[in-house]
Amino acid sequence: MATTNDLKNGMVLNLDGQLWTVLEFQHVKPGKGGAFVRTKLKHVLSGKVVDKTFNAGVKIDTANVDKREMTYLYRDGDDFVFMDTETYEQVHVPEPTVGNAQNFLLDNHEVVVGLHEGDPLFVEMPPSVVLTIDYTEPGVQGDRSTGGSKPAQLETGYEISVPLFITTGEKVKVDTRDGSYLGRAS
Repeated sequence: MATTNDLKNGMVLNLDGQLWTVLEFQHVKPGKGGAFVRTKLKHVLSGKVVDKTFNAGVKIDTANVDKREMTYLYRDGDDFVFMDTETYEQVHVPEPTVGNAQNFLLDNHEVVVGLHEGDPLFVEMPPSVVLTIDYTEPGVQGDRSTGGSKPAQLETGYEISVPLFITTGEKVKVDTRDGSYLGRAS
């Protein structure tokens, strides 16, 4: 248990049996009336964002979320299997929990898996990853100087948009938040 005075960004709250992450909070002391705390909360499983107001000093239930460094091993049916880098314990994470991270996962990629009472809640990718272009149409001579783009398939099977000068087999840096091309990888 904590009070609204203890709120911090990234803290996970247990409200009515559901887990919410604090995205932002603000203590407000109006001219008259009691102080309160205005928060923006994100549902851990669905990703839904809501605004919620608490009276100052109210007790709130915090959830213990264990963030562990894990290595992606392989896919087993609808589950993704990760290994804890410290204990070597294997954890099966269902596909909906992995979400968009599956578009950028390769064997032996390091990720952070959030666990609550042993149940996987989310998979947190690094902000960017380096992946190889499996296939893209060759650029036409003369197109290289203008800023155009074309589709390219990554080695994970996910398709992104890349500049015309990128060729099949090149390594590129990809933003894991929105799947955008960030540049060539060295």
